[in-house]
Amino acid sequence: MTPDKSSPSKKEIEPKVALLDRDASILEFNLRVLDWAKRNEVPLLERLRYLCIVSSNLDEFFEVRAMLHLDAFNSKDHSGLYTSQTFKSNYQKAADLVADQYRLYNDTLLPALRKASIQLLSHGERNAAQKKWVQDYFVREVKPLLVPVGLDPAHPFPQVATKSLNFIVQLGGKDVYGRHNDIAIVKVPRVLPRLIRLPDKLSGNGSTFVLLSSVIRAHLADLFPGREMGQFSQFRVTRNSELAVDEDDVENLRTALRQGLQHRQYGQPVRLEVSDSCTEHLNDFLLKQFKLPKAALFRVAGPVNLVRLSQLIDLVNEPSLMFAPYQAGYPKQLEKGASIFARMKKGDVLIHQPFESYEGVLDFLREAVRDPHVLAIKQTIYRIGNDTVMLDLLREAVRRGKEVTAVVELKARFDEEANINVAEQLESVGAQVVYGVVGLKTHAKMLLVTRREGKLLKKYGHLSTGNYNPRTAKLYTDISYLTCDAKLTADMEHVFMHLASQSRLGRMNKLWVAPFYLQRKIIAQVDAVGAAALKGQAAKIMVKMNALTDAELIHALIRAGQAGAQIDLIVRGACMLPAQVQGLTDNIRVRSVVGRFLEHTRVFYFAIGEQEQLYLSSADWMNRNMLRRIELAWPVEDPVLRQRVIDECLTAYLQDGRNAWCMLEDGQYQKVDKKGRYVRSAQAQWMARYSAANTHRK
Repeated sequence: MTPDKSSPSKKEIEPKVALLDRDASILEFNLRVLDWAKRNEVPLLERLRYLCIVSSNLDEFFEVRAMLHLDAFNSKDHSGLYTSQTFKSNYQKAADLVADQYRLYNDTLLPALRKASIQLLSHGERNAAQKKWVQDYFVREVKPLLVPVGLDPAHPFPQVATKSLNFIVQLGGKDVYGRHNDIAIVKVPRVLPRLIRLPDKLSGNGSTFVLLSSVIRAHLADLFPGREMGQFSQFRVTRNSELAVDEDDVENLRTALRQGLQHRQYGQPVRLEVSDSCTEHLNDFLLKQFKLPKAALFRVAGPVNLVRLSQLIDLVNEPSLMFAPYQAGYPKQLEKGASIFARMKKGDVLIHQPFESYEGVLDFLREAVRDPHVLAIKQTIYRIGNDTVMLDLLREAVRRGKEVTAVVELKARFDEEANINVAEQLESVGAQVVYGVVGLKTHAKMLLVTRREGKLLKKYGHLSTGNYNPRTAKLYTDISYLTCDAKLTADMEHVFMHLASQSRLGRMNKLWVAPFYLQRKIIAQVDAVGAAALKGQAAKIMVKMNALTDAELIHALIRAGQAGAQIDLIVRGACMLPAQVQGLTDNIRVRSVVGRFLEHTRVFYFAIGEQEQLYLSSADWMNRNMLRRIELAWPVEDPVLRQRVIDECLTAYLQDGRNAWCMLEDGQYQKVDKKGRYVRSAQAQWMARYSAANTHRK
């Protein structure tokens, strides 16, 4: 399919559509996640897990996005993308979401946990024996690590790390020197467990826990002997997490990032959380200290960090209150124990994770590491995680004398330190480690193996929509693609050479590469479909991704839709394209699927009549992915594999009636909540098909 010269231009079809607010869309996504915590049919501890996921997502939202709005508010800017009004609006949406969380926690989940013999006891709910045990625990384990700071000119407000637990206390009377310093701060060290299990003899027939914040709250007065303790509150401040590192002005990016990580804990405050009982005097004092407006204050009816409650799931470890474990079957195109190289020579291999096991990818790398004919292994590393299996294999490859090149992205947000450690470990054994291109993140996921076969050097490649992370490979939906297509692997080799040497990339055979022309290629395909629709031909676009926020791509889709193309967008999270707006985007439908696994697959499908093109990609349709990252998209040309991707990643999700939400004309989402025995869930469908229990092999 090639772009037609009669493609509708921006002048011929002017979208004239106001795009949706990106951050409001992110918050809307978290409402869909929270819905899982509200479902009675979801196992209880999994409901708690989803509640914690929402809190974790909100933390990241404030750490990454809030600074843009806060700066606009402080400057009183009323123009541009971020304004004082967007600040107020999105902070209020976040506050409403948080209030909904705590209502669910207090009114539904805590009573349900008690009914399941799992208790989180407040001080007032503890009996005498339990109070005595907690007091002893406080004296023995907690108090020695607490250093209360009474504020005065010689004791200024202490540095408070982002997302750490703290207490503010109002004191009466005078200190030992006869002075009226009436405010004290207690910082709680992160080494202390946030959830403490009481001994079985004090728990009855179930499991009983106390929160660290409750333990400290009950014994705050013990920290201030001789003083009258008045009002108090726990509090937590969230800070901007962006690392300010000028890549053009540093000699060693790794060293600069490591130094920057030390300062991330104390970035500019963007949110303050306090107990709902906190007095105006105390919360105003804190707002002043952190230089935050009133709208950045969040009063919560419970612990200020719900994320830490996820520890309860592991501490209880009650299988009946959790999802039944899913055991993925070995990839259906591979045979366990057989050579993957030999299989790849017969044709490309597609692995649909997590429904099919990631072990197929690991076996490909294992075979490459241990095959004496393999000479070189090149791999990109974005979020490898804490599981060391891939790192161990790469180090083994070096020890076996193979040339190992790792392109490690040091700037993968919140994984910087882990990736720095990976880089250092690989360098220590002699691997060649590079950090990609200055100013760009290397987000492409590829692994390339060079093998001597007779007089020839043959290349075998792995491309993926997701990370080389064995843990998340069990939790995220992604496509792994194994190929020895000579043109595709030659393209991969060129990209690796470019990343290492920063030489000219040159013309690609099949890969679309950002930031060079991925955006342009996508727009050309979208416009070609739109041009076909104008001619009265059957024209269709289906795209599955995590986010759609790039204005150029959105306008291209709107043009194609206005030209008559039928467009279905499966966008998990933020989507700025308003669907189903009468007279403007009637032909565009947007749905989001939120399931047990995190939807992470990126699939781009374009059809004109009987002619189809399908690409898999590491990139979402966001400006940063198109212009500020190294990204890849590659075609699926095998008609059988292409149809499989269409069926499993597109059609099944468009037919999902259990976990899908459809965007309405106003940008809000409505749950597709069909009833009945045969209501489809795409994820459940593929779990049933590919589970180890249903996979039969000779």
